[in-house]
Formats: sequence, structure tokens, C-alpha cells
Amino acid sequence: MKLVRPAVLAAIAAVATGAAAEGVDTLDGAAIVANETETKNWPTHGLDYAETRFSKLDQINTSNAGELGLAWSYDLQSTRGVEATPIVVDGTMFVTGSWSIVHALDAATGAELWVHDPEVPRDYAYKGCCDVVNRGVAVWQGKVFVATYDGRLQALDAATGDVAWEVDTIEDRSFSYTITGAPRIYGGKVVIGNGGAEYGVRGYLTAYDAETGDQAWRWYSVPGDPADPYEGPEMARAALTWDPSGEYWKAGGGGTMWDSMAYDAETGIMYIGTGNGAPWNRDIRSPGGGDNLYLSSIVALNAETGEYVCHYQEVPGDNWDYTATQHIILADLVLDGRERKVMMHAPKSGFFYVVDRTDCGFISAEPFVQVTWAEGYDANGRPIEDPRARSAGETFEVVPSPYGAHNWHPMSYSPQTGLVYIPAQGVPLVLDQDSRDAWTFNAHLPGRPHSNLGWNLGWLVSATPPSGRPFGHLLAWDPVKQEEAWRQQYVSPWNGGTLATAGNLVFQGSADGRFIAYDATTGATVWQTPVGSGIVAAPATFEVDGIQHVTVLAGWGGVYGITNKATDRVGPGHVYTFKVGGDAAMPEFVVEDPGELLAGVAYDPEHYQEGAAIYIANCVFCHGVPAVDGGGNMPNLGYADAEKIEGLRDILWSAAYEDLGMPDFSDRLTEEEIAKITAFIQGTADAVRSAQ
Repeated sequence: MKLVRPAVLAAIAAVATGAAAEGVDTLDGAAIVANETETKNWPTHGLDYAETRFSKLDQINTSNAGELGLAWSYDLQSTRGVEATPIVVDGTMFVTGSWSIVHALDAATGAELWVHDPEVPRDYAYKGCCDVVNRGVAVWQGKVFVATYDGRLQALDAATGDVAWEVDTIEDRSFSYTITGAPRIYGGKVVIGNGGAEYGVRGYLTAYDAETGDQAWRWYSVPGDPADPYEGPEMARAALTWDPSGEYWKAGGGGTMWDSMAYDAETGIMYIGTGNGAPWNRDIRSPGGGDNLYLSSIVALNAETGEYVCHYQEVPGDNWDYTATQHIILADLVLDGRERKVMMHAPKSGFFYVVDRTDCGFISAEPFVQVTWAEGYDANGRPIEDPRARSAGETFEVVPSPYGAHNWHPMSYSPQTGLVYIPAQGVPLVLDQDSRDAWTFNAHLPGRPHSNLGWNLGWLVSATPPSGRPFGHLLAWDPVKQEEAWRQQYVSPWNGGTLATAGNLVFQGSADGRFIAYDATTGATVWQTPVGSGIVAAPATFEVDGIQHVTVLAGWGGVYGITNKATDRVGPGHVYTFKVGGDAAMPEFVVEDPGELLAGVAYDPEHYQEGAAIYIANCVFCHGVPAVDGGGNMPNLGYADAEKIEGLRDILWSAAYEDLGMPDFSDRLTEEEIAKITAFIQGTADAVRSAQ
């Protein structure tokens, strides 16, 4: 649904007939490559096809960054996570907020041109693991492309926001597929993947004709039912690495490609990162072991045809949600005296990988955070695993946890400094492997995280507390030496993506609500400003009217941000744009009242333990541990009003909060189970109160 405010109709008309629309109308692959010379625009998700996020603009630099001020701000009117990188072409900016809503803005002033709401059904929210987010749009020859949370791909008229065409990318809606990633366009083909491996789906990537929406090709990351013909020889080879006795195809197998892509315009080869297994636990999906191709891999495809070229599997037989879907950067590095065309990757596993992009050959891998699941990698590019990490029946704290050493938040690479700037982190979590006999696909299994909402992990939350503490830092990494150059510590994990510039600056937003510029060489703080809500998105920079601007979207959320936060200030989400000498006033920040610990709700203490297991299966990844986690963009129920918890049955057996994304539990939870959940919520609040 397109929303246009009358006050901006004149602005739309001006854009439709002026240079801004002209630039958008003619944007294609040649224009994206040409932009690399000066990078005045930000025409594609990672700035360039190599996804470096390195801008050659240097009007803002270490000598004047301290004079940065707000040029304008724009209210996204959202309270959920905001993860998009802006696309900016000749003075027009396109961003997305929560629920896949697209906003077109004047990049110089922030004036709204149009808003398009694809009207994602709010009751679809529970089908995704990690908030109702969207990482941005793609632009090509007068159209803006957005992939919606519920799995549609829409082409919009860039001047008006009208829908030109729409396709349903989901091949089987009996499974819980979602899309949160930004599309990419290579050679006139719009490429998009999907998410849902936690729920049990088969990952695939699809290309559509940008003009018509016709499907051009589809590539699957894991084999399907062996009773059916394989889609290509690489799928037949992959099937040999799976144990069919586990009937992996019934739970999809996973491998969803929900975020990272990169493209070599000279060769026409694109690179994609694949996801985790479904279920996570390999002993369940493939009891006989095996590498389970092409999980947790970087895969090269012919962008024109979708044909498989080569792959490198980072975590064979993934067992720990170690996706390879994190940001991939292409670069030419001098290694051992000769120039190599490489891919650089710092995914959830905690290792920084350098891989030859001409043949997917392994070059090196070194840990960039603490790692316990493997000692390192051998000369053949295989991990040297600690056997305890796969030992069923033995509690072993696998580090990194499934939150990852680096999640989706984009990193950047500066060829000036030779450093990669990584939003590194650690979120401790101890899990115990479930047994095949106890696990059932798509069943309500108390103690198994969100199993009653469709999660199929094959893991249980352990009673053993983690030994580590959460952390987050900006890490400057030398990919040639494979070592740390410097770091900046933060108070929390889940900090924003990074931007590097020729002004010798690195920009990043923080979980505690700051937007910061660092000296790219030394890591010294050059400038910072408060922005209210925590930032998880990555910044972009561009030139308009001869002036360099830097934009970042603020809006706390994502899988960690749903249940935790590092600031007392919350939404709404905003677009902030800065320039040297900017003097616009900051919008008023909303301070959240944390509330009082829950008290006075009657419950049966005998229900507490069972209630804990039911709560884990239904509530924990939205509302956190009652009175322990602080609450993120969703409330922590340990601080809820007593009346709400006393009336929990009426809330859960209705669509009372459907507009916020909470489903109706009337067919999922009995009255007795709700009473046990109540006991766990109030009992935990009482225990926390006693410990204070």
C-alpha cells in the first residue's frame, strides 16, 4: 500500500521530472561500476559490487569530523528493529523500516517523497526467528525492489512508490519462510534468498527478471528428497554427504541464504553465504555424520544462469548454528609476495577466513575472538575440532554461541589502511544436545526453545550457566597478517555495522545509542553524538549538492535486541543524516520507564519447574528471562503489571497483541500450561527480588 502525504506531492513531481529521477531511471550495472571511481552515490547495498563499504569521499576527515552536526532527521514511526543500509542515487534516498515498509526521501533535506507499506500480516511475525526487520532495497532502471518479511518480492516505481509487479518467492507455504535481506541486482536479475532454517526449511536462492518479474533461475543449497531427481550434479554430490536414515528432507535441511552476497563484475560470478542446518543438531538430521553440503559455506554461482561454480565449506557438518551468511567482501590482497583475488569473511564461527575467489580454495583462517569449538584449521581448510563440542550427553560451553562472533551487521574494508572493521561480539549461551528419541519435528517440546512456535533446533537450554560475559567491540583486523590491529570496547554486544572512508574514518553506531567516528588507522575516537535508541544498522555516505553527508538508521532490535538493550531510550526508529556544520535539532528521545518488579500474582510453586520448560518453548526468545533480561524492543514480563499476568489466559487466547506480532495461543497452550507459565514468571520475579 502506497502512502503519500499531500504536502509532498510537489516534491514528488519535482523528483519525477528532475535529475534525481533521471539518475534512478538510468541506474544499471555500468553505473554502479562507474560510481566506484568517486563513490558520490550509494547505489547498491554494500556501496559497490565487492561490498567493501569503503567510500572514496574525503570531504569529512579526521581534521574536521569533530564539526559534524545533524543535517536532518526523519521519523520512521517504528518500534521494532531497523537494520537497513540506505540506497542513495543523485539526491534521492530509499530506506526500509520494520515490517518491510519503504520510505523515499530527499537526501539533502530529509523531506518525505513517498511511503510504501506492503502490508505484511502482523500474525506472520512468529514465523521468523529474529524480529520483523528488513536490510534495505535495491534500485535498477527506475524501479525500487523490496523483499517483504512474508516472502514477496515487489518492484516499485521509484518516482511514485506504485507497485509495478509482485511475485511470491515462497515455493511451499506450509513451511515458515521469511525474508529479511536486501535484494541484489546483477546483470538485470534481482537475486533474493530467504530465512527459516530454525523452523525447518530447505534453503534456496532465486533470480528474477528486473523488468518483468519472471523467474530466471533458482539454486538450492542442500539436497532434497532423494526419491526425486536432483536439480543438478552438485546436489547429487551433496547428497552423498548426508545420511538419509535421518530423513533430513522432511525438516528441510536448512542452509538458507538470508543475507550476504557479493559479485565480481569482471567474471560475472556471484558469491553467496549459506546458513545453518535444520535442525541445528547434526546427530538428529544426519545420524551417520557427514559434511552436509552446502551448509555453512561460501558458494560461487554464475549470476546469469545460477549454475554452481565452486564452494568452500567453513564448518563441515554444522552443529552450532554457525551460518556463513555474514558479510562477504571481495578484495585483491598481496599474500606471500603475489596478488590474490580473495574473499574475506568473518562469520559466526569466530574465524576470519581468506579464500581464493577464483576457485574457492582455502588460504587461511584465524580466530578473531575466543573460540572453543575448534583449535584452528589444517592446511586443507578443515577445522581441527574439539571433540567435546559434539559430545552428546556432556555439557560443553561452545564459544561462540549461536548469536555468533559476528552476526549480520556489515563489516567494511579500507584499502588505504588495509584493515577490515568488524562488529565483533560474544553472547554466552550454554545448550545441551537433544537426543533423537526425544526430539520430534514441529512438536511442542517443553525445554526446547520456541518449539511450540515452530523452532526445530535439536538442542535444550542447559541448566549450566555460561562462564563468560557478554561483550562487544569494534575490531580492526589485518587480513594479510591475520591479526588484530586495534579495538574499541563497548558496553554491550549487538553494535551496528561499519563504514570506512577515504577521510581515514570509520563510522559505527553502538548498542548504547551513540553514533561514532574513529580514526581508521589508530582507532582513536574523533567524534560522537547520542541518537537515543541503540543502532544495529550500518551507515552510508554520499555527496549531494557538492556536500558529503553521512546517514545512519537507528532502531533497536534483532534477535538479541528483542530481549536485551543497553540504553533506557527506545524508539521510534529514525534516519539521521550528518554533515560538517549541520545544526538541526535532534528529535526528542523517549525514555522508557523500566517499571517495578512483578508482585502479587498468585501461583502454585509446584508449577514452577514445568512452567520454566513451557516458557522456554513459547516465550523466551521474545520476552527473555523474567526479571533477569532487561527487555529489548519487547517487554520483559518480570516487570509487567500484575493485572496483565493475572489475565494471561485472556491475552494468550486472543489476538490482543497481534498488531505487535504476537500470535494467538488458543490452539497452542492449555489453561493448565498458562497457569504454569504464570508460576514461572512470578516465581522468577520473586527470586530476583529476594536476591537484591
